Amino acid sequence: MAADVRFPDTGDGALWVAGAVITDGAGRVFVQRRSPDRRLFPGCWDLVGGHVEPGESIPEALGREIAEETGWRLTAVLAELDRLVWTPGDGVRRHEADYLVRVAGDLSAPRLEPGKHTEFRWIGEGGLGLLHDSRDPGDTFVADMAARGLAAARRLT
Repeated sequence: MAADVRFPDTGDGALWVAGAVITDGAGRVFVQRRSPDRRLFPGCWDLVGGHVEPGESIPEALGREIAEETGWRLTAVLAELDRLVWTPGDGVRRHEADYLVRVAGDLSAPRLEPGKHTEFRWIGEGGLGLLHDSRDPGDTFVADMAARGLAAARRLT
């Protein structure tokens, strides 16, 4: 893990979400479409990530979520991109920490989590508009986080 990356205390009683922005070294970020039957953001493009389980740290959650959603293995947390508190349509307040990460595995063939995601793409800066799909027009979080990840990846190379 990068020496300057800090992780929040997930044992603070809050519901934490860990987000992973995965880039491919060619100026593209990995996104996957949520299944149409998902309770939150059905059919929308999303980044890798999910809830931190009880007793789990952010790096542990990132590793688990990456493995579950793609079949890849987390090898490094390169940069913290954002922390926020948000409450989606289900009314449950979430604390989120998002990171630029490096993974190992066949980047051309992710193993999408059955029932949760239907397709994937690698998109560059020119494709970020795709991430504004059927969400509220004011909700640009996924596109913004992908752009932050791409910018951070450029700075690190």
